[in-house]
Amino acid sequence: MAQRDYYEVLGVAKTASQDEIKKAYRRMASKYHPDKNIGKEEEAEKQFKDVQAAYEVLSNEEKRRMYDQYGHDAVNGQGGAGGFGGGFGGFGGQGGNADFSDIFGDMFGDIFGSSGGGRRSSGPRAYRGEDVAYQLDISLEEAVFGTNARIKTNIRSTCDHCDGTGAEPGTSITTCDTCHGAGQVRMSQGFFSVQQPCPTCHGRGKIIKNPCKKCNGSGSEYKTQTLEVKIPAGVDTGNNIRLEGKGEAGVNGGPNGDLYVQINVRPHPIFKREGQNLHCTVPISFVTASLGGEIEVPTLDGRVNLKIPAETQTGRVFRLRGKGVRSIRGEYQGDLLCTVNIETPVKLTTEQKEILKQFGETLGEKHNPQEKGFIDRVKDFLDNLKKK
Repeated sequence: MAQRDYYEVLGVAKTASQDEIKKAYRRMASKYHPDKNIGKEEEAEKQFKDVQAAYEVLSNEEKRRMYDQYGHDAVNGQGGAGGFGGGFGGFGGQGGNADFSDIFGDMFGDIFGSSGGGRRSSGPRAYRGEDVAYQLDISLEEAVFGTNARIKTNIRSTCDHCDGTGAEPGTSITTCDTCHGAGQVRMSQGFFSVQQPCPTCHGRGKIIKNPCKKCNGSGSEYKTQTLEVKIPAGVDTGNNIRLEGKGEAGVNGGPNGDLYVQINVRPHPIFKREGQNLHCTVPISFVTASLGGEIEVPTLDGRVNLKIPAETQTGRVFRLRGKGVRSIRGEYQGDLLCTVNIETPVKLTTEQKEILKQFGETLGEKHNPQEKGFIDRVKDFLDNLKKK
């Protein structure tokens, strides 16, 4: 079977720099490491070896030059310049330029969960439980003033029947003979050796002959639980509240994950929120807008009086300072912005219509400045069209 191109294996271009090759190797080696491909170890191991071989060549300038010239024949010792033949010292030789302590210290530190690469592990690795998200819908009032909410979750938790051991209570758990309780076995991978989950106990380090009847030996089960959540004043849609340790149960004694309560504020029938400010539209009568007056407007903590000056136009915005939303840290209090909307009278009587008609006849241009300005602009526009 033809060997894959080394540049293709690492997913880099033939013009890639050494830094790009090193980064690509770290990424691909971590992706295909057997410890991260439980159940697909054989396929991952093959990919892992291909990644190793590609990096061994491309990380060395001389080997890379010969590979670019002669291809895989040079790797197999058949190149026109005598092949590589081991004269470059392999991984630790003088011709190699790879800092493997750096590469594998970083890579295996991520895989095994410690800077030591897990190679000194004396027992099965513990895994942290998964984080869980929960969406909580609240009202605008609850978001502004804060509240205590009760939520019900169904999350994988430690099995009560076996206390997380995975074994039926009263039965014994034996140490795995293959890995001697470590949960990992060492295997040779070319020029170095790595650890992978024990194929006998699947990384648990123990053999359970009588699995728990409730959780089938997994050590965890789904449980419904009710939790109290304190919602601080000032939260908004998109904010998250973290409940530490309330996520899914860990594996092999690992800590639980966290529960993230995602806030969603329901639409309000009167107010619209923008940051720390609130907005609302307030209808006023034609008479109030013309002569002025005082109206009541709603706020989240009661009603207040708003003075409307005479000759108010529709769309005017009035600011009520400090009637908005206080920030979560209490450093700033937003405002309430009220936009007035002048209502045209409807269902007028004959007498009312006659009064309005007479009133309209008394109005001149000075009483409707916006209308006069609009008419003048329209006239100028039409005159320009005629000239074209």
